[in-house]
Amino acid sequence: MANELLCANTIRGLAMDAVQAANSGHPGMPMGMADAATVLWQRFLKHDPADPQWPDRDRFVLSAGHGSMLIYALLHLSGYDLSLEDIKAFRQWGSKTPGHPEYGHTPGVETTTGPLGQGLAMGVGMALTERYLRETFGADLVDHWTYGIVSDGDLMEGVASEAASLAGHLGLGRIVYLYDDNEISIEGNTAITFTEDRAKRFEAYGWHVQTVDGHDFEAVAAAIEAARIEDGKPSLICCRTIIGKGSAIQGSEKTHGAPLGEEDIRGTKERLGMDPDAHFAVPAGVPEAFQDHDGANQRAAWQARLDAHPRKNELLAWLDGTIDLDSVEWPSFEAGTKIATRKASAAALKAVAQACPWLLGGSADLGGSNGTEIKLGDVTREQFAGGRTLRFGVREHGMAAIANGMTLHKGLRPYVATFLVFHDYHRPSVRLSSLMNQPVVYIYTHDSIFLGEDGPTHQPIETMLAIRAIPGMEAWRPADGTETVESWKACLGRTDGPTAIVLTRQGLPVLDRSSLGAASGVHKGGYVLRDAADASVVLVATGSEVPLALSAADQLAESGIAARVVSMPCVERFLAQDVAYKRSVLPAGVPVVSIEAGATLGWERIVGLDGLSIGIDTFGASAPIEVLAEKFGLTAPQVADKVRAHLG
Repeated sequence: MANELLCANTIRGLAMDAVQAANSGHPGMPMGMADAATVLWQRFLKHDPADPQWPDRDRFVLSAGHGSMLIYALLHLSGYDLSLEDIKAFRQWGSKTPGHPEYGHTPGVETTTGPLGQGLAMGVGMALTERYLRETFGADLVDHWTYGIVSDGDLMEGVASEAASLAGHLGLGRIVYLYDDNEISIEGNTAITFTEDRAKRFEAYGWHVQTVDGHDFEAVAAAIEAARIEDGKPSLICCRTIIGKGSAIQGSEKTHGAPLGEEDIRGTKERLGMDPDAHFAVPAGVPEAFQDHDGANQRAAWQARLDAHPRKNELLAWLDGTIDLDSVEWPSFEAGTKIATRKASAAALKAVAQACPWLLGGSADLGGSNGTEIKLGDVTREQFAGGRTLRFGVREHGMAAIANGMTLHKGLRPYVATFLVFHDYHRPSVRLSSLMNQPVVYIYTHDSIFLGEDGPTHQPIETMLAIRAIPGMEAWRPADGTETVESWKACLGRTDGPTAIVLTRQGLPVLDRSSLGAASGVHKGGYVLRDAADASVVLVATGSEVPLALSAADQLAESGIAARVVSMPCVERFLAQDVAYKRSVLPAGVPVVSIEAGATLGWERIVGLDGLSIGIDTFGASAPIEVLAEKFGLTAPQVADKVRAHLG
């Protein structure tokens, strides 16, 4: 069987050759971390290539996703369904080896990485879920670790700092990250930008920190052993490495993001004792060295324990994550009363949490304001399992990334909350939720200028547009308490992507369904709320502007203009309906006017090029709600006047 140095050099060779063949990629990081990664995968990682989704496997996260050839080489050599031909097709159309690792695309890849810091943060979510499940079901059924490789760039990103701080606070002791401390970033030596003591920073976060020679196999192994012994602290192992190790330009930023060239590759292979004329070479004994682990037996033993366990079906239900919406005692609200949709959401959320023990979440230090104070206990370092609220602190970006890690792990269904205007603070993580089809629920409150005196810094204008622009995202903005409940059903019923539920601070009237369209229409994304015979215009509104549309329609009727009113809580869900349904709501030939207290861009998809969009295309202002409505043209008389002018 091949020794570890030969195994690591094989990884280096595959990385050099794949990047050269693609004429694109990052050879330096795989070459620098090949030694440490070999130790981790051969001596410690619990996994079974025959079942990449085995629930009790260790998780491995390559946060430094630019070094994707490292994980592709490891997966291939370990026996996953990733052939040498797949390696040769690196970065090509339709291959299993894209430029950065993609979840659901390559067997054995646990998460999509590339945006730096994200993998580190998502690993925290995975470890959090493992601990919650282990303390709930016991170590016989849940007993695994989260390992990862992180880079200088990962540690520079704020999202990593947010997640690392929370991991230390919660004492997530089953995280072991190998830090590729090569002192190089794209622009040169990290001395030009990154000079704080990273080890002391992570110690201050509450992490167990060690520093080793990343090319010393035994030193790396000893550090991982010590990390596994450490109780109650996540671990960072600072591996001092040489980027592009073996290359004539090793230690230089020039090895980071470009092929080395045929001449240097030949020289590197000669220096490493490899055949310079062999491309994509895998010497005899190397695959066997990576595959000589007990993963298959460990999985079989776990399956036997699961089959004999009295809580088997319960654990499987948690891992499946489907919520029986019919088992929830949904709240109802009396027509004519007023309730803020954030408060209606709070009632719905608590009802779901009481019916579904694997629903877990929290807010960015805004629980009372967001309506996420379900008062079923907190998750704390001392009392972890059983709590239902995660106190994320003011860490919006880390919060969203951690939620992605939780859904990727499986076993918990997370929701996270903040003010709508702060969506921008966690947008990259929300984008990854959608890219990976993860069913995270994002709760956003304080949804428009109508939060009043706080002013433009807190009044989202363009944010609904920004959320709707994310492919695969569904954004729900309900009009009243009843629509809020139905929107929650729609969000939780979706398992193939993220949803946002966007809510008001101010009270809204509960609509009288005895004279209006049934709230079940919410599930189509848009529905006729109130019809009019021979309607000459359709008013489409969302959220707090639906009551405004109804009032404007009344005023139009007084001047002989019949208006149909459509509530459209989710534009994306409506546009996904068939043409017949969409035409039943928006008849051909009838002018359409949209009304929303936000950016008008994007509403042309609904109103058409000859329609009218009433909204706000400037920033807001600090003033009472009634004044803001008048100044921004969002009173019923002003809307009616604009519609009349549009109709001529």
